[in-house]
Amino acid sequence: MTGVLRLLAGLALVSLVAGCVAEEVWAPEAEIEQASYSTSGPPTVRLLTMVSNVNGSGGHSALVIDGAERLVFDPAGSWHHPLVPERNDVLYGMSPQLYGFYMDYHARETYHILVQELQVTAEQAAALSAAVQSYGAVPSARCTRAISTVLAQTPGFQGIRATWFPVNLSEQFASLPGVAESRVYDDDSDDNLELLQAQARAELSREIAAEAARD
Repeated sequence: MTGVLRLLAGLALVSLVAGCVAEEVWAPEAEIEQASYSTSGPPTVRLLTMVSNVNGSGGHSALVIDGAERLVFDPAGSWHHPLVPERNDVLYGMSPQLYGFYMDYHARETYHILVQELQVTAEQAAALSAAVQSYGAVPSARCTRAISTVLAQTPGFQGIRATWFPVNLSEQFASLPGVAESRVYDDDSDDNLELLQAQARAELSREIAAEAARD
């Protein structure tokens, strides 16, 4: 029942989520390898910008890299899940279901998500993947600064200027040739910690049932 114990420990940590801090997190290699997820499509990069439904300001930025595997660079982010190993703001194993949980957590009554997707080369995806994995833990309020810095140092994105502001970065990203945009809205309550805990409990119940069926 080691998988269940791991999930129980992860669920306990969910209740401690309290915001954005530069905390060093380093999941074991075995967890990273087990959780690895990749798509069958071409390499892509998605910039996610959480935009206020009240005044249009930006609240957070994240970067999704679909290369050899899917990585979500969520600098100074508050989303955690017991089935998603993390190494210093890089999330691994983001399957469609877990990615959906991530999006549902951020899209709520006060914020929607601007999704900007760009097809890239395998070399660009590899360079971005290496850059985010070596960046290190990001302090609070520096999410956009970290992402824009990584992009600006990657071939094909040198036109991006480092910035602190999510909307400014999204406007710069929009100027790149081939960017496709969409927006994700949801009327969920702002109490997204309660949502995160419910998702974790649902995953735990499924894992317990699966373990019981195998025993």
